[in-house]
Amino acid sequence: MSLTLADVTPGQLLPELVHDVTTTTIVQGAAAAHVWRPMHHDHEYAVHRQGVRDVFMDTQTQGAWLERFVTDWAGATARLGRLGYRMRTPVFPGDRMAIDGSVRDVETDDTGCGWVVLDLTVRVGTTVCTDAHAKVALPVDATDNPWTRHGESWQP
Repeated sequence: MSLTLADVTPGQLLPELVHDVTTTTIVQGAAAAHVWRPMHHDHEYAVHRQGVRDVFMDTQTQGAWLERFVTDWAGATARLGRLGYRMRTPVFPGDRMAIDGSVRDVETDDTGCGWVVLDLTVRVGTTVCTDAHAKVALPVDATDNPWTRHGESWQP
């Protein structure tokens, strides 16, 4: 199911996404993003050179998890316009990572494109690891598709 703009209201909470992070989660994410920095795949380097407890999730992999969270909630016709995030503390193997969010704003721009602004967090327990925000285009009705917007009609 895909959401339309009418399905969303400011203050609405998004369903939480929980994932038990493993070393494989971290190493495969880094490899897929071509992040070859050793702190994302080499335990000894991470511990002895970086001073952390283990390898940790890289920036691009966290971004991919945030994108998945948004698109799982919004559906196939949603189109991510912007994603920004600030990592505060690492996500390690053995962590239970939870991503949650809420709708900050709902609007339609001058071209008729419907937008939802989301506030997102990545948490481990009660610790906020990453703060994020996203701007997502949603169809304004059942006949609209943000993926057909180009040029002047696409202003993320």
